[in-house]
Amino acid sequence: MRTTRPLSGLIVAGGYSRRFGATDKAVAKLDGTPMIRLVVDRLQSVVDELVVNCRAEQVASIRTALEGVDPRRFAIDPVPDRGPVSGIRTGLEAADHEYTAVVACDTPFLEPLLLERLAELASGSDGALVRCSDGHYQPIGAVYRTEPMHRACIAGLADGEPSVGSTIAQLDLETVAERDLGRAALRTFESIDTPAALEDAVRTH
Repeated sequence: MRTTRPLSGLIVAGGYSRRFGATDKAVAKLDGTPMIRLVVDRLQSVVDELVVNCRAEQVASIRTALEGVDPRRFAIDPVPDRGPVSGIRTGLEAADHEYTAVVACDTPFLEPLLLERLAELASGSDGALVRCSDGHYQPIGAVYRTEPMHRACIAGLADGEPSVGSTIAQLDLETVAERDLGRAALRTFESIDTPAALEDAVRTH
């Protein structure tokens, strides 16, 4: 399964996972498999290249977790844990294609068909993402045109440490309504960011 145009895939994994305790959640295991590996295994069915954004000290453990996955490229944060917008900016600098699917390392239930749908919808715009029933958006688990999103990240970071939500306000984006998605697609946004959430995920995996 591939989109009709080349698509980069960016996995953002550089946070310190403070709510997860001493373990790096990117390589924490769900039913014996590192979460980032579960994300990559799903993502690579849609994208044409993989970029992992992380801190320098994470590279060895993530490389081990992704053993056998090819190709993969690491985009190292120049300033560790400055926030997701900084990680996205760094990752997009390593992306080769016009559009990039941006996902988090702690979303092991990522639905490839949703990303494929968003990639097709994004054509001709700055990207596509899911619009929630409360009017908010899902800015991670979305597809962006690489250059406009990169510029938006740079602009946002120049003003401080913005949220991804405020950063994408600068872009011309297409949306898919949450109510039009099935359960499998919505699980894309289930993040496993605490040990308790991991235990729950093990029971429902």
